[in-house]
Amino acid sequence: MGSKTFKTLDEQIEILKDKGLVIDDIDYAKEILLRENYFFLSGYRHLFLKDDGSRKFIKGTNFREVYSMFSFDRQLRNILFKNILIVENNLKSILSYVMSKNHGFKEQHYLNADNFVKDYSKGRQINDLLRKMKRQINVNGKQHAATSHYMVNYGYIPLWVVVKVLSFGIVGELYSVLQKDDQQEIANIYKVSIRNMIDYLPILANYRNLCAHEDLCFNNKTHKGIERTKYHDLLNIEINEDGEYACGINDLFAIIIIMKQLLKDEDFVLMMNEISYEIDILDGKLHTIEIEKVLNVMGFPLNYKEIVRI
Repeated sequence: MGSKTFKTLDEQIEILKDKGLVIDDIDYAKEILLRENYFFLSGYRHLFLKDDGSRKFIKGTNFREVYSMFSFDRQLRNILFKNILIVENNLKSILSYVMSKNHGFKEQHYLNADNFVKDYSKGRQINDLLRKMKRQINVNGKQHAATSHYMVNYGYIPLWVVVKVLSFGIVGELYSVLQKDDQQEIANIYKVSIRNMIDYLPILANYRNLCAHEDLCFNNKTHKGIERTKYHDLLNIEINEDGEYACGINDLFAIIIIMKQLLKDEDFVLMMNEISYEIDILDGKLHTIEIEKVLNVMGFPLNYKEIVRI
């Protein structure tokens, strides 16, 4: 395979036109390619390519139509990101409350390995986690107004302040090694199982980072699928040839199912209204493909809106 070489904007335009993409405004296309990078097309063009393996666009596909997919994905990331931040903040507050109430709120309490699960196989993980927590406190603690205030004025940083400087990934890992009673108390607040919480949190942390770095979102697949939920059954999601649910397991709709369980009802309704609005906007901009094709790649069942009313 030959190495990739630099292409000017004019050359990029010609390549796209040679592949059958309609470009009715060259200056507009050049500006988009300059600002967003030619590479952005690679994540969205597959929806508009012919099925014959020619790597040519479906007849009539317009540059604006492909760009509308890019813009939709950006809006989708923004919506998910702000709502994952709500889940993150809620979890940090709840976890710090439960741990402080049950074990104490000073460093000697929340950095004490004895206050975590008594499982020899997790001893190294717990010690590594505590080291990571100390590192984040040392690195970020002095830069954060609240943490520096407590350190200067009281000589310690309570857990409910420390969680502000901990990453979502670390907080999720922290949950996974809490004592079972603490895990259950937190899971009960969300009305899910401990197993669900342990599965959901790293998935959300990964999506948080994906959204923050503007990676492809609409067709992202998680490394680990979620377990069957009542929502799969109530939405009558189809079973595929492998006996698995056709969607809502390791796709974007799985994230929606997770958020349904971890967000407050009013926040979830607002999130879904925003996503539905963006899907409707995209539908009006698509001409060579149907919106159902996009929903299928996202893992959204056609009746996805019904999850709000369940």
